[in-house]
Amino acid sequence: MIKKFLITTCMITGAAGASLFAMRPYNKRRAIFLSRFTQPFIAHRGLFKNPEIPENSMPAFAEAVKMGYGIELDVQLTADNKLVIFHDDTLKRMCGDPRLLRELKYEELKRMRLLNGKEHIPLFRDVLKLINGKVPLVVEIKPEGRYIETVRRAVSVLKRYKGVYCIESFNPFVLVWLKKHRPEILRGQLSTDFKKDGDEHSHPLQFILSNMFFNFISRPDFIAYNYKHAGRLPFQICTKLFKSLNAAWTVQSEKDLKEAEKYFKFFIFDGFMP
Repeated sequence: MIKKFLITTCMITGAAGASLFAMRPYNKRRAIFLSRFTQPFIAHRGLFKNPEIPENSMPAFAEAVKMGYGIELDVQLTADNKLVIFHDDTLKRMCGDPRLLRELKYEELKRMRLLNGKEHIPLFRDVLKLINGKVPLVVEIKPEGRYIETVRRAVSVLKRYKGVYCIESFNPFVLVWLKKHRPEILRGQLSTDFKKDGDEHSHPLQFILSNMFFNFISRPDFIAYNYKHAGRLPFQICTKLFKSLNAAWTVQSEKDLKEAEKYFKFFIFDGFMP
């Protein structure tokens, strides 16, 4: 009985230790991050007001720059290898077309309009020219499709960009690529409670991603987390034990901002002006 108890205790202790090791972020560049990102408020997909000023559009980014907010935007790769700014996997919600963006060439995308307005899906390079280093930039690499080629091309474009930026993704292998090939770029792990959010990944993968068990190989400089699930144990461990640098997404009211301030240093927001 004692032997069985000791074996069980050792197994539980080992599993707990391995879990802690796996979710530990990288804190050595905390001071560097804070010295560059001096603006705590980051406009989600630009400072938009659908449908008048569509999300991830040139006017939304121009408005964020005008107001002095940092900008978060979503980068995807078209079928002909053009980097564009667009959030959804499909074009249905924003353009009324059910097809996947990554299956279309940019010439086809240029003919579409965001929310039936005047604006179209912008190129990444054009957005960078507009922002021109005036405000900090958070570049999200979408986790689907050819994500490695997407991040490879994105950092190639960013070589010529003079402003402050970091790269984040829900896909930890984007961060692994950055760590290996462009370790100087600040990188962030996007996460949430994937099961509660209704994610379509398998249950084992939901568990791994929700607990950020890839942190030990991706070594994120910060964690961008769904503030609604900030009470989850993995996030609390990263915050309180490992002192992770955290960004809240997506805060949509002053009330939620007050709650998020308990755990987060940066705030990705939309729907109101903080």
